[in-house]
Amino acid sequence: MNTQKIALIGGPSTGKTTLINALKSKGFLCMEEISRQITLEAQENGIEQLFLEDPLLFSEQLLSGRQKQFIEADVYKHAFVFFDRGLPDVVAYLDYLGSSYPSTFKAICRTYKYNFIFILKPWKEIHKQDNERYETFEQAQEIHKFLVKSYKEFGYTMVEIPFGTVEERINFITNYLADNK
Repeated sequence: MNTQKIALIGGPSTGKTTLINALKSKGFLCMEEISRQITLEAQENGIEQLFLEDPLLFSEQLLSGRQKQFIEADVYKHAFVFFDRGLPDVVAYLDYLGSSYPSTFKAICRTYKYNFIFILKPWKEIHKQDNERYETFEQAQEIHKFLVKSYKEFGYTMVEIPFGTVEERINFITNYLADNK
């Protein structure tokens, strides 16, 4: 069985994690976002916001973790594996910050390709800041632009998920996948 790898992408406050959790509850295999874990581990070591203090180190850890998730997805015997963000997100966020990074980052993004990319737009009604999400809504909108640019650069066509209830969004995704096997 060829596992279809599907990345759900979008900036902060788009509903990605809520969708991932709902897909998981419906029996789909989902790879969780790992940036919060990296942030929390850094905080335990006295670094409040690793992404802001050392974007390259944070991004290296993130890229490595997402690459590992991508490779591990082939081990599972599921028709679909959903990812809370994809590898090109790392490049998009570094570009957003204006940070430089090694060419290997883009090489990894070109090597490990997702079958489908679903993108969620920033949603003002659900936006909130917390200990790991420090971006304002305006910053979320700007990040969205960088995500679109990055994924286009790697040759992806993105499917935009409309606003709606979690169930409506899941139905949109599953119907799209059923129609585009």
